[in-house]
Amino acid sequence: MNFSTSWRASGRRSCLALLAALPLGLATTAFAQPPASVHVSEAWIRWLPAGLPAGGYMILHNDSGHPVALEQASSPDYGQTMLHHSEMQNGTMRMLPVHSVEIPAHGQLEFKPGGYHIMLMQPRHDVHPGDQVPVTLRFSDGEQLRVPFEVRKPGASSDMQEHGGMQGMPMPGQGK
Repeated sequence: MNFSTSWRASGRRSCLALLAALPLGLATTAFAQPPASVHVSEAWIRWLPAGLPAGGYMILHNDSGHPVALEQASSPDYGQTMLHHSEMQNGTMRMLPVHSVEIPAHGQLEFKPGGYHIMLMQPRHDVHPGDQVPVTLRFSDGEQLRVPFEVRKPGASSDMQEHGGMQGMPMPGQGK
C-alpha cells in the first residue's frame, strides 16, 4: 500500500485508517503511555490510637535504567505527610525529615520501621486498622503513583523486631 497515494485519494480517511496502515507494532505503541518506572509492593501504615502520627511503609521497585528519587507523598486522609528517616544519633534513635529518597536503577528501597518511612500526621477523619488509605507518591522523573496503603495495628506485621525496631525512641505514654 502506498501510504501517501491512498491518503490523498480519499478525503474520508480517518486517523484510524492511518493507524491501520502502520505496521502493527508501531500502531500499538506510537501513542501508548510509557510504562511506569517505579512500582510499589507491601504498602501499609502502622496505626496508632488517638490521632497520633502514623508511619507508612512500602517497598519501592525501580525498573528503569537510571536512579529515580521519591520527592513527596500526600494523602487526602491526612493533613500533613513527610518523608522521614530514623537513625541512631549519640545512642538515641531520632526521626529526621528528608527531602528525597533515591531508588537505585534496577533496584529497590524498603521503607520499614527503624528506617525510611512516610510520617502521616493530622488525620482528617478516624482511621482504623483494616482501612485502606490512598497515598500519592511523586517522583523526580515526573511520575505520580496513587497507592492504597493497608492500615494495620502495631505488631500486626513484620515490623519492630524483624526490622531493627525503634529502640530508644519513646512512644506516647512511655517515660523518657
